[in-house]
Amino acid sequence: MDIIACIKRVPQTAEADVKIDSSGKDIVKDRLQFDMNESDTYALEEAILLKEKFSGSLTVISVGTFDAEDTLRIALAKGADNAIRIKAEDFGELDGYKTAQLLKAVIKDLKHDAIFTGCIATDDYYSQVGVTLAELLGMPHASLVTKIEIDGNTVHAYRELEGGLLEHLAMSLPALFTIQTGINEPRYASLIAIRRAAKKEIKVIGKEEINAEDIVSFSSLEKLFTPPVGERAEILSGTLDEIGTRVQGIVKEKGLL
Repeated sequence: MDIIACIKRVPQTAEADVKIDSSGKDIVKDRLQFDMNESDTYALEEAILLKEKFSGSLTVISVGTFDAEDTLRIALAKGADNAIRIKAEDFGELDGYKTAQLLKAVIKDLKHDAIFTGCIATDDYYSQVGVTLAELLGMPHASLVTKIEIDGNTVHAYRELEGGLLEHLAMSLPALFTIQTGINEPRYASLIAIRRAAKKEIKVIGKEEINAEDIVSFSSLEKLFTPPVGERAEILSGTLDEIGTRVQGIVKEKGLL
């Protein structure tokens, strides 16, 4: 089985003081730590597990700057066979659709039975790249996948829906899957494997191989801003009847009734 996993290097902002830079279109990253996107780690692990079960090859691809090669090498250390970096610096501002087009330009020439991506990126939260890539490649896909079973050329994918519901899809390979966190337990890369990965070649593809004129974008980032501070919440106290009467009055005051 030939598998492709698309991964992304993202800043870790959960516990950081995030500030918007002078351009108004990005954040200050000087003191931020970077790592593989969370759901991509689960997508990579699922790809490795399938490779180990069915044999074959695993190629990891990232659209990023030179620093993304560190993330690709971690993927190599975990079990990927080949790595490709698409030079983000060659293609200007990227949105989800443009990123998917760049991935498609490379993947269409690669042999693949399954493609894995994370379900969402923690830096932009677009959740667009995986499903858009599937459409561009003209292949079936399942998003928010929590379980995968393969029987011959048929894959059974289980995915999350709203309200705690699960959906069971059966589709033929090749297919694309955007993976939900928690589907597995991502492994750690050993020190020896990291050292070996440091010596492996990473193929770099830029505008010389991909015609930038064929890559279009339908959106652009205007600005980033912190949410405006609104009125503070009002805590209601009293008996249930008193609180209920007060809520009813607030609703009427706001013109909602």
